[in-house]
Amino acid sequence: MKLPYSWLSDYTDIGEQDIKSYCDRMTITGSKVEGYEVLCEEISNVVIGRVESIERHGNSDHMWVCMVNVGNETVQIVTGAQNVRKGDIVPAAVAPATLPGGVKIKRGVLRGVESNGMLCSISELGLTLHDMPDAAEDGIFILDQSFGDRLGQDVCSVLGMRDTVVEFEITPNRPDCLSVIGLARESAASYGKELKLSVPSVRVTDDGDTVDNYLNVENRAQDLCMRYSARVVKNVRIKPSPLWMRMRLRAAGVRPINNIVDITNYVMLEYGQPMHAFDYSCLDGKRIVVRRASDGEKFVSLNNVSHELDSSMLVIADEKKAAALAGVMGGLNSEITSDTKTVVFESANFLGSSVRVTSRALGMRTESSARFEKGLDPENTLPALDRACELVGMLEAGDIVGGTVDVYSSPRPVTKIPLEVDRINHFLGTDLDGAYMESVLKLLCFEVNDGVITVPSYRADVECMNDVAEEVIRMYGYDKISATPFISRLTQGGRSPEQNFALGLHELLCGMGMYEIDTFSFISPRYFDRIRMPQDDPRRKCVVIRNPLGEDTSVMRTDALPSMLEVLSRNYNQGNSGALLYELATVYIPNGDPALLPAENKQLVIGMYGRGDFYRLKGYCERILEYAGIREAEFVRNTEDAAFHSGRCAYVTAGGNRIATIGEIHPAVLENYSIGTPVYAAVMDYEQIY
Repeated sequence: MKLPYSWLSDYTDIGEQDIKSYCDRMTITGSKVEGYEVLCEEISNVVIGRVESIERHGNSDHMWVCMVNVGNETVQIVTGAQNVRKGDIVPAAVAPATLPGGVKIKRGVLRGVESNGMLCSISELGLTLHDMPDAAEDGIFILDQSFGDRLGQDVCSVLGMRDTVVEFEITPNRPDCLSVIGLARESAASYGKELKLSVPSVRVTDDGDTVDNYLNVENRAQDLCMRYSARVVKNVRIKPSPLWMRMRLRAAGVRPINNIVDITNYVMLEYGQPMHAFDYSCLDGKRIVVRRASDGEKFVSLNNVSHELDSSMLVIADEKKAAALAGVMGGLNSEITSDTKTVVFESANFLGSSVRVTSRALGMRTESSARFEKGLDPENTLPALDRACELVGMLEAGDIVGGTVDVYSSPRPVTKIPLEVDRINHFLGTDLDGAYMESVLKLLCFEVNDGVITVPSYRADVECMNDVAEEVIRMYGYDKISATPFISRLTQGGRSPEQNFALGLHELLCGMGMYEIDTFSFISPRYFDRIRMPQDDPRRKCVVIRNPLGEDTSVMRTDALPSMLEVLSRNYNQGNSGALLYELATVYIPNGDPALLPAENKQLVIGMYGRGDFYRLKGYCERILEYAGIREAEFVRNTEDAAFHSGRCAYVTAGGNRIATIGEIHPAVLENYSIGTPVYAAVMDYEQIY
């Protein structure tokens, strides 16, 4: 979130603060600052000037010699621009001056005529036509004549370009801080100052016209849209926003477009409530329907990209078509244009997870979706809507129709938490009195009455005493907490019997000359084909990963043998003459119900080549069973497992349970892994052995 420092001053007066001190203070109190930027820092000695005279250059057919009044003097500047006239108000870089990109302006002689600077275009000041829509794209930036009484003043200050922008990293639990007001609230509390908020004043038309004559809203997805508010503006006059609004949007990283669109963006930044404006003439049936999209429904977004929707996505529609993707982006079919005469302002509250699913599925990450994803305050839709209409009146952008549509079926209950001073002090290790805690909470706009805290609707992250304690201590200062010895009533920690068993097993295996490996738990379904696993084998039913890195890592393994053979193959093909490896590998067995997590079991897998034969491997397994206290294991011939050589494989049973399979890997499997030497492997059920 980018916060222009000048915008902050609208809502709180924290005094003359050094920018570095401000950033440090905000970070200490919980609003982490990523950095700050001083806008127009590279521009110096560029002032407002007036062209007093202009004459053709004697030695050039395309250059002009201008006498420019820059307040305290008149300087001679040579220019090649063809759009300059006598009396024009222009930005003049008076030598020595600097421009963006490290450009330095010095006195010089152009074809025999002295030039003491340069007249600037918008691009040379780092501006675009979106910032200054009335400027010439290629020529000198001609300012309005109203700036004629400010000759000699710094052009960046006059145009409102000079500002300091602080960039905050907002954590997902604090969507209220994705706004100027939210950060102003934090700033005011951090410095113990008053937060200056006012209720938007909306001047509606006095002709008796109401929103009921224009609009009816039906919410068919109340689980995904908790609140939908709308107002109508008629007699809309589309034009550029005033300079002050364009400069604030520019400082906050938003491109100005026109007055109506700029108002929605301005309110989104100021209140943290994304808004959308529809061209009313494009809405069929005088209706807005909030509904789920149909599977396969087509939608063309404002950026002129076609999307195919499904029923998991929420749309704002009229009687015939979708006009916007809820919380993400509007549709091209209801775009605000220069011909728009009536506008519907939408201010709604959508379920964050629904917006996130839609945004990710369609690859559309917007300023709006980034806010909705974190869960916004439904009580903020009406104040933001009224602020937008207030700005419409201030900018004379249209006439506001009386009345508001507000569909709000299930208001969020108010959270109340007792102020438990002793518990908070014990929890924090502090000795703060209740009056101090109350003062901190009130600075943060919590209500405290008779020992009960009423949590503001925009602070859904505050739910219990621990959350209240965090609010108190971050304003008090973590650095002020005295160090105290930790006295625990818990018993002394130690390893569990299973941990001791696993540790001893690792020592045993390493002592027998084995090297431990560690492989990924997600594999490719093709691995089962490589070990010749039958199609009807239950081990083929795996947990499928929803967002895999690729097909080779798309399922969770149910058998660790393929992973071992992959490592043995790599060693063999890299020229290692022999390998003796083991892994205590986790396998994931589905529970049958997709809603349940899979069972996580462990297998002890041993693999080797060039280090002995079947009987060497059998000896290793017998030593492991002896370590586990299994004295009467039986080795039974196995001809069923397709991964192993049918005549050189055995099951290991104990107590009537099959606990391991050992043997020589089948030649066909070795061919699949490009291994040209006999390989012996054991797959042991670690859970049963333990």
